[in-house]
Amino acid sequence: MKNSVSKSSGTPTSISHLDTLRWRSIGPSRGGRVVAVAGDPINSQVFYFGAVAGGIWKTVDGGTYWENVSDGFLNSAAVGALTVAPSDNNVIYAGMGESTIRIDVSFGDGIYKSTDAGKTWKNIGLRNTRHVSEIRVHPENPDLLYVSAFGDAFGPNKDRGIYRSVDGG
Repeated sequence: MKNSVSKSSGTPTSISHLDTLRWRSIGPSRGGRVVAVAGDPINSQVFYFGAVAGGIWKTVDGGTYWENVSDGFLNSAAVGALTVAPSDNNVIYAGMGESTIRIDVSFGDGIYKSTDAGKTWKNIGLRNTRHVSEIRVHPENPDLLYVSAFGDAFGPNKDRGIYRSVDGG
């Protein structure tokens, strides 16, 4: 596609300069399928991703270099949800367990929280929810959050549901 139409003005806009761009892998090489991503609301160079079997990874240079920040802290390497608190970029929540349900699925052990931008992690509960698909944090209060959990992906589970915390877990 050489040209497109601008939605705001309706005039043709050239995009031919995009033809010279080429995709390249910048790693990490052992991350696994990425199912959760989160950007730092304050620093546009900082991103996190959670992988199905690779834990949590962080970049501080816009993606040139990635570092695993979860090894040694998590009991499960399967991350289903990840979010950085909008009002405090040191606070990160990770929901464990693969959130893209399929035949071969990895389950997790609840919610982990970091209060130091991913240097350390602590399990803060919901250990039996198995598959966390979404975490939302209040824009002004990093201790107010909602969690969506599948529970057992293939059967009934009393831990399936929407959870609310007013004290950061």
